[in-house]
Amino acid sequence: MKVETKTAVIIGATSAIAQSVARLLAERGIRFFLVARNEVHMRSVSADLLSRGASGASLFVADLRMRDVHADIVARSIAELGKIDLVFIAHGTLPDQLLLDHDIDATLDCFMTNAVSVISLSHRYASVLEEQGSGSIVCLSSVAGERGRRSNYTYGASKSAITAFYSGLRSRLAPLGVNVLTVKPGPVDTPMTTNVAMPMKAAVGVVSADIVRAIDKRASVVYTPGVWRLIMAVVRAIPEGIFMKIKS
Repeated sequence: MKVETKTAVIIGATSAIAQSVARLLAERGIRFFLVARNEVHMRSVSADLLSRGASGASLFVADLRMRDVHADIVARSIAELGKIDLVFIAHGTLPDQLLLDHDIDATLDCFMTNAVSVISLSHRYASVLEEQGSGSIVCLSSVAGERGRRSNYTYGASKSAITAFYSGLRSRLAPLGVNVLTVKPGPVDTPMTTNVAMPMKAAVGVVSADIVRAIDKRASVVYTPGVWRLIMAVVRAIPEGIFMKIKS
């Protein structure tokens, strides 16, 4: 059953997928709390959402790798929105695995951005929604988190971490009236993947529409496009000895 959403926190609000999701939600007159690192870009996003019907859009500029700012983000969003109906965590990075292979600091930075900061923010907002007894927390994971491929195993491992965390968080919060949704896109045609050779890149609009439908249905996990559910079932079934020989 579709649940009415009046307020939404969008973290990583300048990412292509986050913008597309927010545009669909703006048509419902939602009030937003937007968080991103680039203030100029975020102001442009805010203006666009207001033009599409959003009832308001507050901004918070932050480098999400800095864990000390996470508590301030949560506190400010509560002060601006009051009751929070939706938290969508959509920030991330897709580094070059060949560079990470010989750079431990860059590898740890990838985990800090894609996993540690996501878990920190999700944990904090979980407590808020638990106290409310309502709301949804949504994060962008990836089909890459289901198997460690040679070409992007660090990225995949960081996504695997949040997939596992969200699975447990879902079990914890479901009896308390809070929905936890893990989004697992395949490759998406965004600025982050422009120079990355990937098969079957999906349009951002297709992915964002799938996400909004899943939010409305209070789904637990959504693969987008849906064909990736079948593809990943096959990938997971490949024996490790054979999978190790796949170079992609």
